Amino acid sequence: MKTKSIVLSVLFLFGSAIITAQERKIMSLKEAVSLVVSNSNEVVLANTKVATSKLELETMKNNQYPTIKVSGQYLRLTNANVNSNLGGSGTALDVSQLLLGQANVSMPIFSGFKLKNSIAASENLYQAQSFTASHTKEALALEVVELFATLYKSNEMVTLLNENIKSAQQRTKDFSAMVDNGLLARNDLLKTQLQESNLELSLATAIKNVNVVNYQLATLLRLPENTIIDIDIETVKSDMAKNQLLTTSALRNDLEALSFQQKATEAGIKIAKAGYYPSLSLTGGYIALDLKNVISVSNAMNFGVGFNYDLSSIFKNGKEVKLAKSKSDQTKQAIAILSDKIKEETQQAQENYMLSLKQNKVYALAVEQSTENYRIIKDKYDNSLANTNDLLEADVQQLQSKINLALCQADIALKYYQLQFASGKLINSFNLSTK
Repeated sequence: MKTKSIVLSVLFLFGSAIITAQERKIMSLKEAVSLVVSNSNEVVLANTKVATSKLELETMKNNQYPTIKVSGQYLRLTNANVNSNLGGSGTALDVSQLLLGQANVSMPIFSGFKLKNSIAASENLYQAQSFTASHTKEALALEVVELFATLYKSNEMVTLLNENIKSAQQRTKDFSAMVDNGLLARNDLLKTQLQESNLELSLATAIKNVNVVNYQLATLLRLPENTIIDIDIETVKSDMAKNQLLTTSALRNDLEALSFQQKATEAGIKIAKAGYYPSLSLTGGYIALDLKNVISVSNAMNFGVGFNYDLSSIFKNGKEVKLAKSKSDQTKQAIAILSDKIKEETQQAQENYMLSLKQNKVYALAVEQSTENYRIIKDKYDNSLANTNDLLEADVQQLQSKINLALCQADIALKYYQLQFASGKLINSFNLSTK
């Protein structure tokens, strides 16, 4: 046991030296959520998609404006045989070059409202992408909350186990002295040593969990890998108390995104129906021509109306319309499914939060009961009225009750913010903007 204690002490000192070299950062939950909604790679990608969707909308709107094309040509002609009846000469002319310039303008005036509905579809898709990005930020904020809760639980486990290990080590030391003096059976000493070993294994697991979760949280927040995050639990409690006094109303961003997608599919139906109609456009132009020694034309203005109609659309376009309607029906069904799912998630989150509040009261009472029970058993043991098994069992019960209370306090905050997420109000509850 002495050798193992020396090894553990060396490992602890070595680990402490490494941690000292790492950067420690005290952070509240609000600060962590603010970081993740502004710095994470997922948010950068989501914002890029929104910007892309906006550019697609602006590109579609450009189709409303006239198309203006200007072209010009200068051609050298070699050995061209040109006969002209102009002037009645009928003789061959020496033609060596051709100059041609023209400008054309086309303005769409009717296409079965295809352009109008295409713009409407793009606007709705842009809105859908914006709400999708907001939902991504909400999901990341929830991930931060869950990692914070896990990190807090792991840290509390380390603290409680360290405290209990000290008591177990002192008990082992006392029992060892009693065995040496013939006052205690060696079997009882072995039981205390076994309990101490089990506590040390639990502590090693808890430390591993702290390191893993800390690394995940630092990576998500895009902090340096060697950052050690210290949770400012008092600020977390204060923020949560303030948040519960706020009354905010919100809708789930994923449902809003799906609703705008539904509007886009409805516009898609109208776009498909536009195939049944002809398209009309206003056209105008200017031509200048100079064929050397033959003809010269200038100020040749033209204007008129362009007409285009695909007769095959009468037979083919029906399938396009049915396809667009089918996509719209799929989106409607997806909205109905998601709406029911949100109701279930909200109800379940509400029940989980209420349960965590009740559990906290029970666990707080259990800590008092287990502490008193251990005191009584210890007195009995000191007076030879209880055996070692009773003492160790009471000690384990006391430790477990303290662990349950510590974990439950973290669960209260976790369940509360899970409820806010289910209601679509998580980021709003921190007074942060998703825009």
